Amino acid sequence: MCIAVFLWRAHPLYPLILLLNRDEYHSRPTRQLEWWDGGEILGGRDELAGGTWLACSRDGRVAFLTNVREVKCLPDAKSRGDLPSRFLQSKKKPMDFAEEVTKEVDQYNGFNLILIDLCSKTMVYVTNRAKEDNKFVTEVSTGIHVLTNASLDSPWPKAQRLGNNFKELLDTYGEEELPVKEMVEKLMKNTEKDDESMLPHIFPPEREYNLSSIFVDTINPLGRYGTRSTSALFAKAAGEVCFYESHLENDLWKEQTATFQIEETK
Repeated sequence: MCIAVFLWRAHPLYPLILLLNRDEYHSRPTRQLEWWDGGEILGGRDELAGGTWLACSRDGRVAFLTNVREVKCLPDAKSRGDLPSRFLQSKKKPMDFAEEVTKEVDQYNGFNLILIDLCSKTMVYVTNRAKEDNKFVTEVSTGIHVLTNASLDSPWPKAQRLGNNFKELLDTYGEEELPVKEMVEKLMKNTEKDDESMLPHIFPPEREYNLSSIFVDTINPLGRYGTRSTSALFAKAAGEVCFYESHLENDLWKEQTATFQIEETK
């Protein structure tokens, strides 16, 4: 399902600060954070469908994705995880790629997609479950945002918890450099759940209750489901990108970090 919190162009040292939990069945085969073939794209990969939930490229572009919580699903839908991969491989501007995606939104189950170009200082939100005026594409404003399994900045309790805690931690450090691992532990490992009255009431209450924490770990009829990895992507104003991932492998949490300098293209 996934949940992400991010700060966009509102910190003197970091144009982008992003933290994301990927929730998935533990049985689903996954590759950890690594440079893909060709060495231009960095991220984890879903080995079943081949896509990704979060990745970035050497030329300073980033894409990440969450599913939309809904009851009905298309049985023959395209893989949503292909969208971030396609963007990073296309070399297109975020808005151009977003407009391309709008022509095929009916071929996917519900998704939220964020497309970023750090060099042009552009961030675009794309969804195929638009709430107002059938608006599939929106340019994202500066500041703090939270993306869950509803539209961007929907006031789900877990989203509000994460956004408030994120702001408090940012206020604590002010304009100083930020400790990546500490932020991951304090923000993304939170297991607090919501009262039933606060749930969005899309799935049955018991299932939603188990999904109402920022960090998820539950068992359902299809097996163990929950937070398989936590990612933190911090981009500095000087062009350095730090991509940290903590992922679960054989019931053990393993970490890796990749750092690179953005290579601006003309």
